[in-house]
Amino acid sequence: MAGKGKQPEGLRKVCTLAALRARSISFSDVATYYDISVPISNGGAVYPGNPPIRIEPQQEIAKGGSSNVSSLSFGSHTGTHVDAPKHMLDDGQSVDKLPLDVLMGPAVLVDVGNKCMSVGAKELKLHELKDHKRILIKTRNSSFIREPDFREDYTYLAPDAAEYLLSLGVKLVGVDYFSIEQFHSGHHRTHTTLLNAGVVIVEGLDLSVPAAGPYELRVLPLRLAGLDGAPARAVLVG
Repeated sequence: MAGKGKQPEGLRKVCTLAALRARSISFSDVATYYDISVPISNGGAVYPGNPPIRIEPQQEIAKGGSSNVSSLSFGSHTGTHVDAPKHMLDDGQSVDKLPLDVLMGPAVLVDVGNKCMSVGAKELKLHELKDHKRILIKTRNSSFIREPDFREDYTYLAPDAAEYLLSLGVKLVGVDYFSIEQFHSGHHRTHTTLLNAGVVIVEGLDLSVPAAGPYELRVLPLRLAGLDGAPARAVLVG
């Protein structure tokens, strides 16, 4: 017979749900859901050089069509999106092969403040990140992530911060602008440091509403076969 030690994680979750049902309380009654994805709209902001967003009706009921159907044209790194290792490595893992247990699970949201222009290891060490496998970084970017025009002066993750996160065993890093890298860095060291190690990068998050702290993360990119990245819907539950 098992002793009185710590309950297995799965058992604790089952017991929690059972307790909620016994009290006629649903999980949705005690959880807050944050949609941290940005809308993809016609002509919206994209990283310079990426394909523009074009969305137009292909069929319209108002014009005699049997239904409403839209034509979509945009790049694989549009809006809130996931970077797979193949983004920087020809033989890297493609977005449709990313493990679901990395894309979903406990995450911590850290807020580095509105004055930080470059998130380095020094800034990250001010936060308790040990044992966290999914880290989302909130910066001043979240105040303008939904603006229609691209901002070249966005806050970015410095290469030494990427190396620090690797040392912690992080599996997923999320940021609140359309690139994790300094604009036109010329070296892509932040990307390559993380992607070479198989770390999933999520870019284009809107972290303006949720406060710093622990959450459950759900981020699911479109299952585009063999591609380097894909737009995603991302949700925090806390």
